[in-house]
Amino acid sequence: MQTTEILPARNIPARLWHKVALAAILALSAFLDFYRITAEGYGNQYYAAAVKSMLMNWHNFFFVAFDPAGFVSVDKPPLGLWIQTVSAWFFGFEGWALMLPQALAGVLCVWLMYGLVKRVFGPTAGVIAALVLAITPISVAANRNNTMDSLLVITSLLAAWAVSIAADPSTSLRTGGRLRWLLMCAVLVGVGFNIKMLQAYLVLPAFFLLYLVAAPLKFLKRIGHLALATLILFAVSLSWAIAVDLVPPENRPYVGSSQNNSVMELIIGHNGMSRLLPGGLRRVLNMGNQPPDGPGGSSQPPSGMSPPPGGPSPGGQPIYPPPGGQPGQPPQQGRPQQPGTRPFANETGEPGALRLFNEQLAGQIAWLLPLAAFGLIAAVWQKRKEENPGSRVQFLYDPRHQALLLWLVWVLPQMVFFSFANLFHRYYLDMLAPGIAALVGAGVVALCADYRRPGWKGRLLPASLVVTAGIQAVFLVYWPDWNSWLAPLILGLSILAAIALVASRLMQPATRNSQLAFALLGLAALLLAPTAWSLTPILYGGDSGLPFAGPELYNMQRRPRAADAQNDPLVNYLLANHGDETYVLAALRANDAAPYILATGEPVMALGGFSGTDPILTTDELAALVQTGEVRFFLLSGENRQQTELIAWVRSSCASLPASDWQPGERLHLPQGQGGPSGAQQPPGPGGPGGNPELFDCGSHAQHLFGK
Repeated sequence: MQTTEILPARNIPARLWHKVALAAILALSAFLDFYRITAEGYGNQYYAAAVKSMLMNWHNFFFVAFDPAGFVSVDKPPLGLWIQTVSAWFFGFEGWALMLPQALAGVLCVWLMYGLVKRVFGPTAGVIAALVLAITPISVAANRNNTMDSLLVITSLLAAWAVSIAADPSTSLRTGGRLRWLLMCAVLVGVGFNIKMLQAYLVLPAFFLLYLVAAPLKFLKRIGHLALATLILFAVSLSWAIAVDLVPPENRPYVGSSQNNSVMELIIGHNGMSRLLPGGLRRVLNMGNQPPDGPGGSSQPPSGMSPPPGGPSPGGQPIYPPPGGQPGQPPQQGRPQQPGTRPFANETGEPGALRLFNEQLAGQIAWLLPLAAFGLIAAVWQKRKEENPGSRVQFLYDPRHQALLLWLVWVLPQMVFFSFANLFHRYYLDMLAPGIAALVGAGVVALCADYRRPGWKGRLLPASLVVTAGIQAVFLVYWPDWNSWLAPLILGLSILAAIALVASRLMQPATRNSQLAFALLGLAALLLAPTAWSLTPILYGGDSGLPFAGPELYNMQRRPRAADAQNDPLVNYLLANHGDETYVLAALRANDAAPYILATGEPVMALGGFSGTDPILTTDELAALVQTGEVRFFLLSGENRQQTELIAWVRSSCASLPASDWQPGERLHLPQGQGGPSGAQQPPGPGGPGGNPELFDCGSHAQHLFGK
């Protein structure tokens, strides 16, 4: 019986149906990533405001300034936002122009996935892997947003292609050629670092381990090549960070979310240790005399203070998270953040070995993990059919085993990280999707090959269908409305396919076409749930702040578009009363300031950076800015446990304007639970914890304040 699919892919030409299937999958990916993308508005307003500011001058562009005046930068490296800025410059500052690079990257990732898997496991495996990646729910959600993970994924896949060529012993490359491909891999990972910093290094163990164990070179030469690649990697990764840190602080924006105005500290602290451990770098180094309530620290409010309301800010983004949070945390329906819990526990769940299978994460990425595990077992056991049966090929010199090592080590460290990390967001799981897709593609082909052979391994295919369907049914218990119809459908089709496969194996002879049809039926059943999830951002509208997919989007509070802020009475008031001040408004957090930057194009100061905790200004420096007329109006939300000294100075030194002056009717973008569009009951008492936002005017009191 023919088993050509288990041979190295270079011996398997793609047939017409492979090409047609790939074209259909690319069309499906384009539909999922592009259809109704204009309905997503500006997406994450924190990043959108930065792009608008970066369009204004080269200074803002290079330093990825959040605001037009270059007061503070965003807390991410520049490359992803540079690409969005170029797109907005070319097409105009529109929401879809900000999403375009990510959507294109999503489709290209599907194409790359096909090529990477086809190269080793054959075109059928490539088609399956491409399809799985195209319908992975969190990938679709991320591709339709202006968060930059899709750009990181395509960079990582290109790096995987480069290192695969460098390590492949069957290619006729000389030592110098292998080194060039390895260095290209290092450069691409460094480019990824300048998109999402240390997140790009999650796949680095897979690349370096593959070259170390598989490249057909002497061991010391492999070590030398990897050492040189590491130097290149760090040089590319840190090039922008070092350049920014060498610029005098007075000549650039404050580095957002850092504690000492340094990109290097941002890498190690907020975007490094804070992701791993509660309290982050401060806890590790035992810095300071206070509890670790900095980036990634405890969310417990100070004694005597009410917990934060947890709703979105005036721009539809959250006024909570705790210090060290991330842009655009959505209100989680039915799961409010509890005081004293780990940051964003309502989004990702608590750390633990089964975290990827919890209510928050299972629907995003885990649907096909059991099938990937079964397929990995089958693929590892498969033996390469040698042209010379008498020769012995070392295990890791088999291109299939090399590829399995690459994708396995791509997946495992990320599974450990996402299972136990302190702080991440669901869309970070986009990085995990290619590894799972590759293992599913290679694994399904291996399972089918074993099924067509005698022996006990032929039972793995029907077993994998039933077990994976059962685990998917367990996941669906989290969503009763969908479970009532989707779980029986998945279980029924999978069990039917498994029974048919077992019967076909026992009742010989059976045609290969019938066996193929039963296998396809079972695979189609397992793809139903992720496909349904991937459609939810299109059907219900995606979450603009922290993209995800799933039925929760149907009941989630819809945010007003940022463009609606142009009709906000506060915007009209500010523009009417704005004089020659540099800043039209100052707010505590970047997410409070972002909608007004988008609406006016004027500088809006974020006193404490993104999360409100950045030590950018002292009270004396703030007073000096007021004295020189650089800032006049301050918008303070009720939740004020951050930057308490600055807030106290504003409250004691400036005039609180009556709401009737700047809020004649219902204001747009008020925080949920604070008089906003949701209609939730307003907490009593203006200005206190949980109270309404207040507007302060420091200009009319400047002469009195400074003795003039």
